[in-house]
Amino acid sequence: MITGFALICVNVLDMDVARDFYVDTLGFEVDVDVVQDGFHWFVVHAPHQPEVPLMLVVPGAPAVDEEVAERIRSLVATGHASVGAFATRDCWATYRELSARGVEFVEPPEERFYGIDAAFRDPFGNHWRLTQRKPLAGPPPG
Repeated sequence: MITGFALICVNVLDMDVARDFYVDTLGFEVDVDVVQDGFHWFVVHAPHQPEVPLMLVVPGAPAVDEEVAERIRSLVATGHASVGAFATRDCWATYRELSARGVEFVEPPEERFYGIDAAFRDPFGNHWRLTQRKPLAGPPPG
């Protein structure tokens, strides 16, 4: 039985830029920063959710060959590698805070059936949502 997420992997195109964005701009904390056999990766987590780590890697050897790495880099750069959503308690406040730090949003916060939601991209093109969920009506399914 699956009980949750152990690690979420996100492809980036430059580790230094990734550290600047995910740690310095978004406020994530670093768990691991490793260079092993020429392969550099690091793991970060949101300050209030250390149990859901985010591993940032540059596509390439030894994980994938150069042809596959180039396709992945292309998908990331064009924004077609949609990643997911970050949670926030106040979408508008977080939107203002991140905008002031230079995050470029592609959609401002908007009320939706599930809460308030906005969209931005990281410096590489990865598409992220910023979501303030509202309680869903009724009992959970199952």
